[in-house]
Amino acid sequence: MEFRHLVSFLAIADELHFGRAAGKLHLAQPSLSQHLQRLEREVGVKLVARTSHEVRLTPAGVAFQAEAKRILDQASRAVQAARDAAAGRAGTINIGYNFPAGQRILQPTLLRLNNTHPGLTAHLWERRTGPQLKGLLSGELDIGFIFGLPPTSDLRSREVLRLPLVAVVGEQHDWACREQVSFRELQNQACILFSRTQSPAMYDTIVTTAERVRINLRVAAEVDDPGATALVVTTRPLVGFASVERARRTRGPVAIPLVDPIPMLSVHVVWRPQRSKVVDALLDALDEAGPF
Repeated sequence: MEFRHLVSFLAIADELHFGRAAGKLHLAQPSLSQHLQRLEREVGVKLVARTSHEVRLTPAGVAFQAEAKRILDQASRAVQAARDAAAGRAGTINIGYNFPAGQRILQPTLLRLNNTHPGLTAHLWERRTGPQLKGLLSGELDIGFIFGLPPTSDLRSREVLRLPLVAVVGEQHDWACREQVSFRELQNQACILFSRTQSPAMYDTIVTTAERVRINLRVAAEVDDPGATALVVTTRPLVGFASVERARRTRGPVAIPLVDPIPMLSVHVVWRPQRSKVVDALLDALDEAGPF
């Protein structure tokens, strides 16, 4: 069934006059009649009754008119949806983010994105850096917010936020009442770390800072889930690590600033080199919402 035949039928149904319907479509009247005849052959029933004095729809034509309108309306919406998606005005964007990005960056950015692109839907996943990088490279994610630079030239990035790394301890720990602690004092503490694959930049910040101040970290446990880290330090005399954003908003552990030196983390927005229109839209909204 051809769309042009539906268009011709609907013009006849609206005008109930072949001459006016042909003029409306800028068609010759014989061509319009051929369209109707081909459509009726395909449908298998008479849709239009025509005499020398009148043109009217048959009962089948009345029923067909409503459905034909729905088909053309849906086709028009499909075309517009495709054009909007190609232009970045509609569609979906899959965003990975870490805890600080969720607290400081995403809300103002998504508010601006919704103002400029109300037809664009954001799907959000909070993940550590390693899983985000995997999702970006596989195409599962369109854009991500991670700690540090991506460790591959297959991704593009820029820094959007810097924040300190802090120690986290339980309320019964000797450091719990301290206002701050020198990083060198970690020499005498048992620590809890995580796999480097989960968050390479945070892991490297901890390890390289220890090397700079010439201490050896005593790693007593390894836990990859940040929530589990908070649970472990509240039940054992261990020192964990977290971004200041997560530490301040997690119930249970006490956040202790580290100084001399202050270990710093950078949050980068990351995307694939072949930027889509929806990624461009999010990056524009990010620029408008910042600095953070």
